[in-house]
Amino acid sequence: MDTITSNMRILITGGFGFIGGRLGQYLQQAGHQIILGSRKLYSSPDWLPQVNVVQTDWNDGLALEQVCGGVDIVIHTSGINAQDCYANPLAALEFNGLYTARLLQAAIHQKVKRFIYLSTAHVYASPLVGTITEDTCPRNLHPYATSHLAGENPVLYASQHGQIEGIVLRLSNVFGVPIHKGVNCWTLLVNDLCMQAVQTGKIVLRTSGLQQRDFIAMAEVCRIIETFSTRDFHLAMPGVINVGSGISQSVLEMAQFIQQRCKHVLGFEPELMRPEASVHEKKENLIYKIEKLLRLKLNNIVDNSIEIDRLLHFCYLSFNQNANSQK
Repeated sequence: MDTITSNMRILITGGFGFIGGRLGQYLQQAGHQIILGSRKLYSSPDWLPQVNVVQTDWNDGLALEQVCGGVDIVIHTSGINAQDCYANPLAALEFNGLYTARLLQAAIHQKVKRFIYLSTAHVYASPLVGTITEDTCPRNLHPYATSHLAGENPVLYASQHGQIEGIVLRLSNVFGVPIHKGVNCWTLLVNDLCMQAVQTGKIVLRTSGLQQRDFIAMAEVCRIIETFSTRDFHLAMPGVINVGSGISQSVLEMAQFIQQRCKHVLGFEPELMRPEASVHEKKENLIYKIEKLLRLKLNNIVDNSIEIDRLLHFCYLSFNQNANSQK
């Protein structure tokens, strides 16, 4: 791979969301011109004042073409979360599937060079256990998984037929600091546990915590996406890429790690509470293989403790009443 260029025009859909906001900041600091797409029309945010903001009308193909005009790279982070997909499977399929295809066609018509679609590791299975590679057949029938697969397919098809350079990134469990506290990210496990620790002085798990997950820091996700945005692929495009740390740990281990970091960052150790494992509960291993990342020399280099420390500090400033009263 060789670097394409710096100072590209990059459209990020869902630009005010959890990943989109952080990614916009990261890519602008790397020297790129960033356009944040949003369903609502906002002015440039104070956390990224130099950025352009455009409204994405998902029902208007011509409007989407205008949004894509003059853009080098589209990074499609916009989507419906798992809870909302479960509540409304039809809306999930429409947004994650149909709207992705509609945006893709607009990008093709405007001769955008590359289209990066952020999907999820959860397309593979539920629960996510065993050894998972990019060749593992997706079999999760949850609307969150099936709707993301519906978004993946047109991207891969268009890429295979030379219409655009398409890349699908299947993200594992991302955690990290949002661009502001109102971002919808507090149902994510690590974010939730950090907020619990600050607000209540406790970390309460709903399960025994034996299940394993592949956790990856937002800073690492931004670094990887920036690489896929700026590198040239001489032969075939990478297609589907598993994006994770490649290291699995149990939910309990992560909760204990947050305990330790909380004591280091905030000076107290929250109480950890969880139901005991039943006698029949088995610990099933997860190996989320990131062979393509490793071949591209994109192995994990970010220390998770840095992102967790920042997240705990953010939660303290945003949600702790004592901190608010001292401002």
